[in-house]
Amino acid sequence: MLVKDKVIETIQSLPEEFSLDDLVERLILLEKIEAGLAQMEKGETLTQEEAKARLRKWQK
Repeated sequence: MLVKDKVIETIQSLPEEFSLDDLVERLILLEKIEAGLAQMEKGETLTQEEAKARLRKWQK
């Protein structure tokens, strides 16, 4: 979940004129970054070696 302060900061970092698509893209990116950081804090991430092993399985 996004924090209002981060959303406001994101909006303020945009130029004076921007498209709705630009705003939505930035908010989606912000949400994904926040979700990734939360997963990292919970220990729900893979090491580089674990990720490589999973990718090798997909390549077969």
